[in-house]
Amino acid sequence: MIVPAKNAMLLRRIFFRPISALYGAALLLRHALYDNGILKSVRPDVPTIAIGNLALGGTGKTPMMELVLRTLAGTGIVATLSRGYGRKGDDIHEVNADDTAESSGDEPLQVKVKFPGVRVFVGADRLKAIATIQRSIPDLRAVVLDDALQHRRLNAGLNILLTTWQRPYCDDALLPAGQLRDLSVRARASHMVVVTKCPALPKDAEQQRWRQRLGLTAEQRLFFAGIQYDEPKPVVGTGAWAVDGSALPITQCLLFTGIADPAPLAEHLHARSATVQHIAFPDHHTFTTADLNRLAGLFGSFAAGPKTLITTEKDAARLRSVIGGSPLEGLPLAVIGMRTVILNEPEHFADLIRHHVASHPAHR
Repeated sequence: MIVPAKNAMLLRRIFFRPISALYGAALLLRHALYDNGILKSVRPDVPTIAIGNLALGGTGKTPMMELVLRTLAGTGIVATLSRGYGRKGDDIHEVNADDTAESSGDEPLQVKVKFPGVRVFVGADRLKAIATIQRSIPDLRAVVLDDALQHRRLNAGLNILLTTWQRPYCDDALLPAGQLRDLSVRARASHMVVVTKCPALPKDAEQQRWRQRLGLTAEQRLFFAGIQYDEPKPVVGTGAWAVDGSALPITQCLLFTGIADPAPLAEHLHARSATVQHIAFPDHHTFTTADLNRLAGLFGSFAAGPKTLITTEKDAARLRSVIGGSPLEGLPLAVIGMRTVILNEPEHFADLIRHHVASHPAHR
């Protein structure tokens, strides 16, 4: 018997509620220790911007980091810091454009390739890593942190909380009953909340309803963001993933992804392509020889006539070390980028970011 998705979600919440309650109690204790000063939080003496969420992946943290980096362009040397999910080791490492995802993580490598002037770092201990970054860059202007809201030892100067239009934290439940890895009350620690993956800008009345649903205070800023996709860029080299401006046919696409939420991208391609076949791998998937053989075989048979292999920038970061000499080498492969765009008051969003950095005591 096929169980409808909503019923399956309800059954999951009922079945796992006792475990989620125990997990919630542990989180309450941990946060109480920090809130009462028993465990210490440290505010670095450099401007810090933490981008995170309460749920598991798929809220758009990396595109938001890229938006912040574009906003801070021209203000001086900016560094980013993340754990570097999927990399080998937990040491503090500065990412270079010719690194592999195995050594740096796919998302940090993606950021470094797109923003060569930004100093990109990975490290599990955020406070120790920030101190290392400051020693390495005496004229550092700011540090933008990916997925740092759960790191209570770090008291960031500006917290940006992301939640999706499709599954906001107010409608979710703690693991394992739902997708939340932290208590929804932790949203109060954020200075800005951004509802991502919006189909369009909601009307003023609906924006107010969102404020109420999310339980925001009057001081917290609420923004709505959508997705803007770039044109697919054909790959002309396996080493540096160079692209050129020539056109590739996208009327027939074999899309393959290893990201948390590929649905918006798949919908985007379906809207502009006659034939789209999508192969979805798990988030941060490490592509094997068998995977590449499978993709090459499917590409040869899924449609007749001109066609294109399409993947994401994040997946391309993991592919770059294994595609050379593989069955995919030489096939028409394109990478499609995406941008987060603020739909309501984008100038105000940018002003808040720039003001936080410019008004920091270190820069007065």
